[in-house]
Amino acid sequence: MIKHTYEQIGEIMYEQRLENGLGVFVFPKPEFGKYYAFFATRYGGMDTRFQENGQWLDTPMGIAHYLEHKMFDTPDGGNALQKLSATGASPNAFTSTAITGYHFECTDQFWENLRTLLEFVSVPYFTKESVEKEQGIIGQEIRMIEDQPGWQAYHLLLEALYHHHPVRNSVAGSVESIAQITAETLYQCHGAFYTPANMVLCVAGDVDPEQVCALAREILPSQAKQEIPRDCGAEEPRTVCRQENSRRMAVSAPLLQMGIKGTAAKDGPAQLKQRLLGELACEALAGSSSPLYHRLYEEGLINSSFYLGYMEYPGCAFLVAGGESKDPEAVRDAILAEGARIAQEGLDEELFQRLKKALYGVYVQGLNSFSNLCVEQAKGYFSDQDPWSFPAIYEAMEKKDVEAFLFSWVKPDQTALVVIYPEEGKSCTE
Repeated sequence: MIKHTYEQIGEIMYEQRLENGLGVFVFPKPEFGKYYAFFATRYGGMDTRFQENGQWLDTPMGIAHYLEHKMFDTPDGGNALQKLSATGASPNAFTSTAITGYHFECTDQFWENLRTLLEFVSVPYFTKESVEKEQGIIGQEIRMIEDQPGWQAYHLLLEALYHHHPVRNSVAGSVESIAQITAETLYQCHGAFYTPANMVLCVAGDVDPEQVCALAREILPSQAKQEIPRDCGAEEPRTVCRQENSRRMAVSAPLLQMGIKGTAAKDGPAQLKQRLLGELACEALAGSSSPLYHRLYEEGLINSSFYLGYMEYPGCAFLVAGGESKDPEAVRDAILAEGARIAQEGLDEELFQRLKKALYGVYVQGLNSFSNLCVEQAKGYFSDQDPWSFPAIYEAMEKKDVEAFLFSWVKPDQTALVVIYPEEGKSCTE
């Protein structure tokens, strides 16, 4: 195995790519009495169109999330969640736009739990009856999500920002789309994307890295499969699909969701650099320590619910702001004006250094979390980057880089605003 030593952050990691294409990463933690394992596939809500055997296939929206739910069923009629929980482990799973991950944390019986994780994720078991039963369960989940104003605002924002990119898809799908899912389509998608060459296994704890690899070799298929081509839609223009949209729901005050569409960096170090720079630019523009944040707060245009962050998925990247506001349009205009001002007049050097130091501290603090180590490593592996090279990137980052980022990104025609207003006839105080 390859041993990586990161002296600046005090981390050691072992890396191995197995013969079947699986990436294995182990963070040895001999001083801790707990273990964490994360087994993930580069397959998420955006991956509904792919090519297999030379033919393009279209699958229902929400199928990756549906597959995640069904993967816990086992041929003996049991449930892998219950099996893991019986050993004292804390198991769970999630599906995002770009990946699906299965994980557990435990303090005992680690190797038994890791075996269970690798077995149930790699060996699917579906029946017509169980798939149809799950449609009702997930359908109810979708209806609950759709009733949440925050989810509606974010989903409407993605539809406003992007013309074609499948990031517009709801990860959970719709009641109508999941009704099209069958056991056959689930098996087809599992066979395409749940292959070792499209997956990664990350472990943190007092374990032998070679033993992790040996167990993976024993359980998982030995042959590597070719990468599955995916369709991310037609090339996106820099401008947004729609600059404004609104909806009325049961909220006590207008809820804004503002997005600024940028250009995604290519996989590799450039992507990590852009993410770190984007996060720093967000803090400088309207983070809680920025002059604009304090002014908007004092004027009563935002409250403590307000946030601004950098988001990225394969093939797209954007800034997103959200929170309650009595005048969402004024907040949008203030952010655009502040971005233009910083780009023209420059960022205060003292503020820049303070923000950079603070964000660096957040990343270092995140190293204390086993789950953060493993999930970030998995994401980095899927995008061909080393997430633990962030100290060198921060060190090289200059004030002019933030100014250039804001000049390139913060423009009216790249901005969309979504507002969830209180229902008709109801005041903001009801």
